[in-house]
Amino acid sequence: MRPDLRIGYVPYSADLQHPGDRRRFCFWAGRRGVDFEVARPGRRYDLVVLSARADLTYWAKAPSSTRVVYDLIDSYLAIPPRDPRDMARGIGKFALRQHSRPALSYRRAVVALCRRADAVVCTTVEQQATISPYNSNVHVVLDHHPMAFRPKDDYARGPELRLVWEGLPHTLGGFASIAPVLEEIAAQQPLMLTLITDLRYARLAGSFLRADTATLAESVLRVPHRLVPWSEDNLVREAPRADIAVIPLDAGDAFARGKPENKLLLLWRMGLPTVTTATPAYDRAMAAAGLDLTCTTTGEWATRLAALAGDESARANAGRAGRAFVETAHSAAARLADWDRVIDSVLG
Repeated sequence: MRPDLRIGYVPYSADLQHPGDRRRFCFWAGRRGVDFEVARPGRRYDLVVLSARADLTYWAKAPSSTRVVYDLIDSYLAIPPRDPRDMARGIGKFALRQHSRPALSYRRAVVALCRRADAVVCTTVEQQATISPYNSNVHVVLDHHPMAFRPKDDYARGPELRLVWEGLPHTLGGFASIAPVLEEIAAQQPLMLTLITDLRYARLAGSFLRADTATLAESVLRVPHRLVPWSEDNLVREAPRADIAVIPLDAGDAFARGKPENKLLLLWRMGLPTVTTATPAYDRAMAAAGLDLTCTTTGEWATRLAALAGDESARANAGRAGRAFVETAHSAAARLADWDRVIDSVLG
């Protein structure tokens, strides 16, 4: 790469400390010694890399001399065109001044930028298929998790079964699908579910109608649980203390079903045996790791959780197999090579 290239990046956070910054383009740029600046509208760039926080309506009209890489990590194109969330998101982005032009359909804004981009980066092969009609240069790149921690190495458990979940508050609704299973387990043995998440969240457009996560958790969970504020320090300290990690999703939600395996890989990297809702990405990852811990029914959730809860060797096998898979198939070198291919594809 020529050292005189001017590279801009539209980040998730001004200090570049958001996980979406550190785990994706900024990770590559830091390891490869590539200088960049936070991209500003009106400035000239040879290359600009856009996160999901970018002004899609502005960058879709970027001059042809600017190479554009659009890092589209979520399955927005899987949402039906007439879904109310699509219009609300499009209008909300303009109202919050995140977009410089109004877009009655956020989906159409995404499509317009996909058409303009010189490369689109996504996170699943399903996303790649939905984006490909609009762009011929689409790459699947997962997160890298550059965190220091001591992986779980003791799989013995005490009388209380300890479960852990981490994620954004608005995805807690996925627990509705397994609430009866957790209640049945809690009726048979002491149970504690640790939720590592933000303690408050915005119910509208990511900024409005802020609410307490504790109230939301109480509405979907009727088993003992505790909230731990999300931070990387809390995550790497608290998660490995659990016996089993869980990732329940609303399988009927196309956006949720389109999620990549990033969260599962993060939990495996910490050595955690993990049970998930069956989605295309989780099914592929489990099969590649030689594990069978995805669930399509409450009966499967009950069976898999019971098998792990009652067998230390099964927990150890699941945790160690997941960790070994991540360390070989999803190493830092693999992620760097993925981003090398993306950048090379637009700069030659």
